[in-house]
Amino acid sequence: MSEPATAELYRVELPMAVGFDHPAHRRTTSDSLLLRLTVDGWSGIGECAPRRYVTGETSDLVSDALRALPLEAIAASLRATDPAALLALLLHEGAAALYSLPGGNNLHCLVETALLDLLGRRLGLPGTELVPGPGPGTVSGAAPASLPVSQVLDLSLDVEEFLDTRGPFHFVKTKASSDISRDVRTVAAIRDRLGDRVPVMVDANMSWAAEAAVGHTRSLHEAGATYVEEPLARGSWRELARLREQGALPVVLDESVRTAADARAAVAHGACDAFNIRIAKNGGPVAAAGLAAFAREHGLAFQIGVQVAEVGPLIAAGRALALRHTDALTVEGGQSDRFFPDMVVSPRPVVDRDRNTVGAVPGTGFGLELNQHADRWARARRTEGDPGWHPTAPATTPTARSEDHA
Repeated sequence: MSEPATAELYRVELPMAVGFDHPAHRRTTSDSLLLRLTVDGWSGIGECAPRRYVTGETSDLVSDALRALPLEAIAASLRATDPAALLALLLHEGAAALYSLPGGNNLHCLVETALLDLLGRRLGLPGTELVPGPGPGTVSGAAPASLPVSQVLDLSLDVEEFLDTRGPFHFVKTKASSDISRDVRTVAAIRDRLGDRVPVMVDANMSWAAEAAVGHTRSLHEAGATYVEEPLARGSWRELARLREQGALPVVLDESVRTAADARAAVAHGACDAFNIRIAKNGGPVAAAGLAAFAREHGLAFQIGVQVAEVGPLIAAGRALALRHTDALTVEGGQSDRFFPDMVVSPRPVVDRDRNTVGAVPGTGFGLELNQHADRWARARRTEGDPGWHPTAPATTPTARSEDHA
């Protein structure tokens, strides 16, 4: 007789060795939820990183929604369906549709990444085989060994220190400040040092007023900027279309494009030139790959982005997605190596800082295991046949909960 399936929830709030500032928020700790699903001896680990200003979700809201996790239905499908067939179905339908999941994009991502990881381990497949590829129904194909990643200049770091310490540079994103003249000087300093060979994106994180945006783009273009990201309030479709017509920079949308419906609205209004695709924001690897396909279909570019302070499975899943979709405008590699002296997963995801490249996390599934540093963040456990989630006593008392930001 099979052992009952289990679901274990962790809320990980690791202090960051260095903070990260942008116009919307400042972050000094991680705030991720991890979910370990175990069915008949096979386990998979998923992650989401809820941010209220991005999707309206918080870790508390996602944790509450997780109470309705259909663990029995998930376990039954894993036992009754050929694992390769189930993986193909999951990559086509997505976990949210396949299991009628409650909640929003972050909960869907949390469950989907855990399921993909479990199936990858069971089938002996690497992470690059666990995300949809660029063609309809494609789940295989050669991926490159590594990809160059962008470097992000946030508001906590001086531009000269950034240029002195963060190269080599393939693509630069700089976070906008509240002072456009400062941002113009920052872009000019980057151009003065790097010349014309490296694209420069200015990310305003929804902070510009519509009436000032055209002038801002013209000033930044003159200084050498290549793109502007999420300049206006989320979903300001008409104002964004006007900015594209009258401004001087192509528009990349991030917070405005959370769902397929958002993407359709953006295209219908002519509101952008590219999407910033992030797995947690967009509801998991399957939906994220769908947005990349939608962008191609409508002649838009896209980048593969990250949430600030991802702690494990999201890092590996994002890299797998990027390695399958190599026509991305750029790829963000994250800064977990700088943020966290100790991580809750092993092996530690690697960034080659000599080349500023990332590759796939080795191994089957998404390649990561929870280590002893994860124990203190354990929060609740549910067992198949028991509808209740029961608190898990952490190994030690965690640090004070972070505010909901970044």
